[in-house]
Amino acid sequence: MVNVIAANTVLGNRYHLIHQVGKGGMALVYEGYDQMLERPVAIKLLREDFLADEGFRERFRQEAKSAANLTHPNIVTIYDFGFDDNGLFIVMEFVKGTDLKTKIREKHIFSVEEGIPLILQACAALGYAHRAGIVHCDVKPHNMLVTRDNRLKITDFGIARALSTIDPHEKQEVVWGSPQYLSPEQAQGSAPTPASDVYSLGVVIYEMFTGRLPFETNDSDELAALRLSTDPLPPHLLNPLIPSALEQIILKVLSKEPSQRYRTADQLGRVLLSFGQLPDKYNLVPPPIVPVLSSETQSNNQQPPAINTISSEDEIISPFSVDWKTIGLELVCILLVGGLIPFWLFVWFSIKPFFN
Repeated sequence: MVNVIAANTVLGNRYHLIHQVGKGGMALVYEGYDQMLERPVAIKLLREDFLADEGFRERFRQEAKSAANLTHPNIVTIYDFGFDDNGLFIVMEFVKGTDLKTKIREKHIFSVEEGIPLILQACAALGYAHRAGIVHCDVKPHNMLVTRDNRLKITDFGIARALSTIDPHEKQEVVWGSPQYLSPEQAQGSAPTPASDVYSLGVVIYEMFTGRLPFETNDSDELAALRLSTDPLPPHLLNPLIPSALEQIILKVLSKEPSQRYRTADQLGRVLLSFGQLPDKYNLVPPPIVPVLSSETQSNNQQPPAINTISSEDEIISPFSVDWKTIGLELVCILLVGGLIPFWLFVWFSIKPFFN
């Protein structure tokens, strides 16, 4: 059963529903208007057939709580959460644009110049969430909204997890998420980590630059087996124009073992910056280098060890590393030139009497 909402319905005596603009497995999304603050909003309304299910109601509340604590230009802002005769609803920022999945279907294959700026914005959003102790758990292009001026915003924190609540040894019998974009560990019911979001983002990157998913099948069991036993087709075989360095990054991100990937979206973002800075209008700066809190550390309220989270791969590719060889050569040149000055002064004063 789907909610039947009449035109001009007002939720909570405040939010005027204009028309439906989207729908998901759990909710319907409307363009709306906040009559109190006089601004456009997006309103997510829990589907009527899920209202009686406490599990779905809690997931819906969790989405509002998780995203409401995140303030970032690349994350959709949550304004309000409420309940009335029409059901549970979340009020959020209205983003004019379309989702990235639609853009992939339209464009098929992105160029580096088109795709990297969007992925860097996704890395910035997810990296911020990871630093705040939240794993999105459902990263996919459907949950990335792109405006007309190519600003990307991540939405739908419906199954997000706080790292402090995750037992690293947990095993889930029911797996939430989108099968095609799930990391191998999530698909097996293991505890998600920031590296799980990185894998899912890697699937999105692969799809953007090749026009297809790494593994394509409608059978969930077969998909799980492929993810664990088969390597994806190298991207250059599907798109000969893809740079080899970018291909290596994508394949690293799609590693089966979380320890073989970049551990957070911040790390991935730093590496991808080597393909060129974003236009100034995005105001994107390299993310800070901070230690990643494990779920075990957070749950025990222990101080994280003072470690640098940049791996050797980051240091090699990052455009922000110091080029000591060049600096050394410059110093040698300066010393050589400086050492010749006394010699030329000696020669000048030696021959000067012959000209007097």
